[in-house]
Amino acid sequence: MLLAKGLRRLIRTGSMSVIDATGVLHRIDSGVPGPDVTVRLHDRSVHRTLALNPRLRVGEAYMDGTLTVDDGRLYDFLDLLGLNMADLEAHPLVSVKMVFERIVRLIGQYNPVGRAQRNVAHHYDLNGALYDTFLDADRQYSCAYFRTPQDTLEQAQAAKKAHIIAKLLIEPRHKVLDIGSGWGGLALQIGRDAGADVTGVTLSVEQHAASSRRALEAGMADRVRFKLLDYRKEGGIYDRIVSVGMFEHVGVPHYREFFTKVKALLAEDGVMLLHSIGTMGPPGTQNPWMRKYIFPGGYTPSLSEVLRAIEHVGLHVTDIEILRLHYAETLRHWRERFMANRERVKAMAGFDDRFCRMWEFYLAAAEMSFRRMGQMVFQIQLTRHAASVPQTRDYMFDGERGARLSVAAE
Repeated sequence: MLLAKGLRRLIRTGSMSVIDATGVLHRIDSGVPGPDVTVRLHDRSVHRTLALNPRLRVGEAYMDGTLTVDDGRLYDFLDLLGLNMADLEAHPLVSVKMVFERIVRLIGQYNPVGRAQRNVAHHYDLNGALYDTFLDADRQYSCAYFRTPQDTLEQAQAAKKAHIIAKLLIEPRHKVLDIGSGWGGLALQIGRDAGADVTGVTLSVEQHAASSRRALEAGMADRVRFKLLDYRKEGGIYDRIVSVGMFEHVGVPHYREFFTKVKALLAEDGVMLLHSIGTMGPPGTQNPWMRKYIFPGGYTPSLSEVLRAIEHVGLHVTDIEILRLHYAETLRHWRERFMANRERVKAMAGFDDRFCRMWEFYLAAAEMSFRRMGQMVFQIQLTRHAASVPQTRDYMFDGERGARLSVAAE
């Protein structure tokens, strides 16, 4: 079998047993300790498609049930692939395809007004009850901040919000803009903790409705409001701007446009905090399965791509922090919660077993990309002028410490 021959050349760590669609067992053992999994193929057509286009077809085959992993050990299977990904991407067939993807990647990342909203709706306008099955109660759908390995998801997400708010140096007199405000948790936290006036903008109909309802229920609608609006159409001047988990949907062709708009919205002494997934390597391409089924128009940037755009528009980078394995731990919590509620999701209108397999693959593969494949989260602090924030980072630690003491006193 062509697939088995390819795997024997690629797997340098761990081992795999592949039972093909005719029932023949193919054993691949690298001799180096690592995950040991058994994969079954249930359709002869996947023998060829997996060998020719593994980055797309592995996920599709799992979704369709034509590839299964014994004992339900999808995580171990993806861990094995992650450990050997460098060799997989060096394979001639895969490397040629990735060169082609780099050439055409800008087409897939073209996200003008209108198309950007359709891309957002694909993922974020699903049944809101789905997200309740695996997110924390505040529906923070971005990397949490684990101060200790023992932190719960709820504690880590609260720490993430405190971490960001501390970097923004928000005062009650400030006007704050949240670009990509999600279900409103961060904006509401800023309104509660800092007493500032906050405007959130989102392209998700579901998120806009939920966040607006939350502001009303919290009695904060007079100072925390949400708009169903593309950030490019927002006007006014803001003392503070924050964007968490939205930049991944901007696309490289629009980076300068994004930062030009941020600069136009930011007060002369203003501060902006950008929180985004990134890669530790050079510019690359989005995983084709993830782009097709989970985040159309999405892209994980390298720091060099982001900083080049920032430099071009003349903003000052006043702080950069790299969160390495925090998102891997966040995704572990999400995956475990989703799997514990899998039957509940399957019973929801519009979802079925194929959807559940797709979501399981998404969460496990995303976690592996942070553990094994060089993905990380960066937080970049930006200003118009170098003197807009203090010389040292002490204010960040003091702000977070104050937030922890406030929570402990409640």
